[in-house]
Amino acid sequence: MARPVVAVVGRPNVGKSTLFNKLIGQRLSIVKDTPGVTRDRIFAACEWRSRTFMLADTGGIEPHSDDVILSQMRRQAQLAIDQADVIVLVTDLHAGVTANDQDVAVMLKKSGKPVVLCVNKCDAPGSPPPEFYEFYNLGLGDPVPVSSVHGHGTGDLLDAVFAYFPPEEGEEEAPDVIKVAVIGKPNAGKSSLINTIAGEERSIVSSIAGTTRDAVDTAVHNQYGDFIFIDTAGLRRKSRVDDAIEKYSVLRAEMAVERADVCVILIDGAEGFTEQDSKVAGIAHQQGKACIIAVNKWDAVEKDGHTMERMRKELAEDFSFMAYAPFLFLSAKTGQRVDKLFEMIVNVAQQNAMRISTGMLNDVLAQATARVQPPTDKGRRLRIYYMTQPSTRPPTFVFFVNRADLFHFSYQRYLENQIRETFGLVGTPVRFIIREKGDSSTR
Repeated sequence: MARPVVAVVGRPNVGKSTLFNKLIGQRLSIVKDTPGVTRDRIFAACEWRSRTFMLADTGGIEPHSDDVILSQMRRQAQLAIDQADVIVLVTDLHAGVTANDQDVAVMLKKSGKPVVLCVNKCDAPGSPPPEFYEFYNLGLGDPVPVSSVHGHGTGDLLDAVFAYFPPEEGEEEAPDVIKVAVIGKPNAGKSSLINTIAGEERSIVSSIAGTTRDAVDTAVHNQYGDFIFIDTAGLRRKSRVDDAIEKYSVLRAEMAVERADVCVILIDGAEGFTEQDSKVAGIAHQQGKACIIAVNKWDAVEKDGHTMERMRKELAEDFSFMAYAPFLFLSAKTGQRVDKLFEMIVNVAQQNAMRISTGMLNDVLAQATARVQPPTDKGRRLRIYYMTQPSTRPPTFVFFVNRADLFHFSYQRYLENQIRETFGLVGTPVRFIIREKGDSSTR
């Protein structure tokens, strides 16, 4: 049985994200006293009374706003409401019942979903103040006084939510899931790709650069398997990130890469390669993630019979530091080659997790060293006694040698190519650890 979904909604800046972070026990949503900071839906697992459920934070609802961002935030909140089993409406004690609160309450009543009314910022211990009782006028039953900052009343709130959960049935074990971070510079089409994959408006899509600020998880199941797609804020040059919210978003994007199995590096095909694309790819490369370089907006590129091959060669030079990464030319707008993307994701994830036996590795090593002799220096030759693979993601190989300083980079590259040629390892970096015999230190 699927876990219940609880959506946290309300007008902007009433403390939804602070409450969300308090309930899940980590700082997953951006919190700042600026209306509109949380723009997309954020999902996280939460547990109460031995029952696991999904908690969804949403952008603030502005029922009558014509602002393009605020209107899309309202659309995202509505999507969360539609998917939710229970809705928590968060209000602000200090602001009292506003016209927007009343409009949102009407919207929620029309949904037919159970609603728990949360009156936030009841920070003083003891009985709620007289103004608390004003919230009965929203017609949503007994309000629950909560202080999201201090945690007061959160247990009562969760008890009220728990009461609306459907009866628990046998939980199925989660299948193997591949986590995919879609990364790239702002406006490369990351959210459009996620929306095409998910088949719904999962992330806000706008021509305004920097629209997606939060990392957003989207579960996808198809004939290729189970996936979690992580849409991230566009990674900007750090020198240009002067806004505190944007700085935190860059960190969040880097964190999204860290928890991903595969990174899809999205390039704007109409714009071509930029230095920023190289820096974005470098984050994934340094963290040892399986990578795919996807060239988006291919439908908008003027082409002749050699356009794709010409761009492939140019990009191969631009991304020479990650020559292992395959290329895919697609269009998020039309869906062109999106199915091929899933095939590549599964393949590179398997390669990134590949484990090779010590015997097979040393057979390849013996053949490679017989074909090309190890380097020498002043009459002293490098001797590689044996190699083994201690870990995966990425595949990491330890070489035991007589002298680490003789193991030149060029010879390491040669051996890497031999390993890749024999075992594949497409789409994944590899790591070499060089140890002198009798020395446990890494060089």
